[in-house]
Amino acid sequence: MDLIAEFHPGIEKIDRDAWDTCAAGRSPFTRYDFLAALEQSGCVSEQTGWIPHHLTISLQNSSPAENAEQPPTLLAVCPLYVKLHSAGEYVFDQGWADAYERAGGRYYPKLLSAIPFTPVTSCKILISPATGEESAVTIRTTAMRAILERCDSLSFSSAHFNFLRPEDIQAAKNNDLLLRQDQQFHWFNKGYETFGDFLATLTSRKRKQIRKERQTVLDSDIEIRAIEGKGVSEADLDAFFQFYLDTGARKWGHPYLNRKFFSCIRQTMPDDMLLFLCYRNDRPIAGALNFIGPDTLYGRYWGCIEDHPCLHFETCYYQAIDYAITHKLSTVEAGAQGPHKIARGYEPSRTISAHYIRDERFRAAVDDFLKREGHQIDYEAEYLSKHLPFKKSDT
Repeated sequence: MDLIAEFHPGIEKIDRDAWDTCAAGRSPFTRYDFLAALEQSGCVSEQTGWIPHHLTISLQNSSPAENAEQPPTLLAVCPLYVKLHSAGEYVFDQGWADAYERAGGRYYPKLLSAIPFTPVTSCKILISPATGEESAVTIRTTAMRAILERCDSLSFSSAHFNFLRPEDIQAAKNNDLLLRQDQQFHWFNKGYETFGDFLATLTSRKRKQIRKERQTVLDSDIEIRAIEGKGVSEADLDAFFQFYLDTGARKWGHPYLNRKFFSCIRQTMPDDMLLFLCYRNDRPIAGALNFIGPDTLYGRYWGCIEDHPCLHFETCYYQAIDYAITHKLSTVEAGAQGPHKIARGYEPSRTISAHYIRDERFRAAVDDFLKREGHQIDYEAEYLSKHLPFKKSDT
């Protein structure tokens, strides 16, 4: 195939329908509207240290006459950014940057293929579903190689691909990238009809703990309302945004997203939104915003202006499980990190990122670090797998 790789300084430079054809049926976070909302709201920009540099792979038409009449056929797209720092990535390489710069190197800028501020595993090289499997392998490997060559031509220190699915991992292997593993905690629907069916699979102690936590919220006279899709109003988002600001300030010093972003999402992809708002005396006091994928509920943003025991567990974990069971979703992903989720029925799930380091000596040092880090992750995963809350017959 005669493939053409092009880089674009903004998603608006790429045809919306062509992008979404490549992203069809996948994560809501790889859709054109989600990425465009980040750019249109200014959350992603040179000022915030996320400079769009998206990749497209097109098929050159076979004859000069065809070339004159119609543009090349878009086969694949890849969200890509020039990063001026490492914030908002959830794959932590600040230690690498510090070591490289203390040795006299320049770590930033770097290239990053990821969904900004979103630690969700998804395809990063999105290929049109009309493409055959064998051609898709070629396109994926070619796309990743084009990014590495771009890194070289710009004299950047490195290129990174975060939270990859297996097909992208294979492309990374084909390009001899370093692989890094970590883990999150996901809930898996094992054919439950009710929340009670899920509880029945847990040990008696964990079952009682969850019931007690849920009752604690009820006893606090808190009402939780699930608001879906177009039912989410600007007033709802105003309330939620205050909660989000409070959590963002405490976690990161400043929140990554602004109020305009949430309005953009409400306007362009409302059917993917699920907002749990918590009320006490008819006043909203907490909330969690989720996104609905084809088979997964993604818990993304949480905040509160009043502290109540177990309210976070109820709003972010148990309400999400209830919704997934009712709507026959297979998985709940409740964000990065958090071994405390295990006691609530969430299980360890591996995540993989891939890394290209131009400096051979620094690459060797990073490779050694990743091997040692990987052994620790394996140990933790094995330990945690022995402490799942399920009855022995169900594990």
